[in-house]
Amino acid sequence: MGQVDKRSITLSPELAQAVDDVVAAGEYASASEVIRDALRQWKDRRDLFGYTIEELRRLVQEGIDSGPGRFASMDEIKAEARKHSLFNGFETMVDGPQFMDRLRTKYVAVTEAGDFQK
Repeated sequence: MGQVDKRSITLSPELAQAVDDVVAAGEYASASEVIRDALRQWKDRRDLFGYTIEELRRLVQEGIDSGPGRFASMDEIKAEARKHSLFNGFETMVDGPQFMDRLRTKYVAVTEAGDFQK
């Protein structure tokens, strides 16, 4: 691992228990590994967004300075989306259980027909 910089950290009882649990389960060899992995994931997520606090503040201010948006409500956004054929019926297309039922029905029909290209 190379050079290390030892630190002392304080965890809530819940986090300490979570660390102990994953070490006991064999997912990690030590508490240090758990913390290093958590910090790596935090850093990766932070780096993925790629914005510093100052940049985010600047972007928010640019949005505020640009004035009101084109749409005043979600209903207006949906109405505009319905005008485009790509989005016709969008609300019913992804409506949770009904969507899954339609997908399942189509899957069964395709597999029964033996035509997996559809």
